[in-house]
Amino acid sequence: MSATKLAIGAAGRAHAVTIAPADVPGQYRIAIDGGEPMVVDAVASTSNGTTTWSVRDVATGAVRTIAVSLSPTGEGDAVVGGHTVPVALAGRRRGRRGALGVADGEQRVVAPMPGKVIRVLVKPGDAVEPRQGLVVIEAMKMENELTARRAGTVTELPVSEGESVEAGRLLLVIA
Repeated sequence: MSATKLAIGAAGRAHAVTIAPADVPGQYRIAIDGGEPMVVDAVASTSNGTTTWSVRDVATGAVRTIAVSLSPTGEGDAVVGGHTVPVALAGRRRGRRGALGVADGEQRVVAPMPGKVIRVLVKPGDAVEPRQGLVVIEAMKMENELTARRAGTVTELPVSEGESVEAGRLLLVIA
């Protein structure tokens, strides 16, 4: 595997992420914005077009779950720590989301991990503001409040309170 380059838009700013194999099989070097690479173990599983990664920092032992959904155009979303950020393969940043990957288009909020919807804080037609709570998911005995990354209007809400969801499941759409 050669190095993979991603452009990730977060808070209106583009970040360059490079992922390359490390010296040990099953480990990868990840560098953000040309910084010092971090070596991680990563295990992936794919379901319904979403790849969910369990990533462990080799140096600290810290574990993160990252769910990534990419369309055939190379654009999509990554869910990290309950926050959804748009992602695009390098060189494909000028699609429905604008030059930085955050300006235009709909915001699709997906489940960051398998869990249960315990609270729905909005309904279709509601106007939302950046960082406003949308849905609360319970997973591994922890509550994760998913928030809006920008202002908009809730257009779809295909889940309800009490429903079990898998990682990457669409929870709501904001236009």
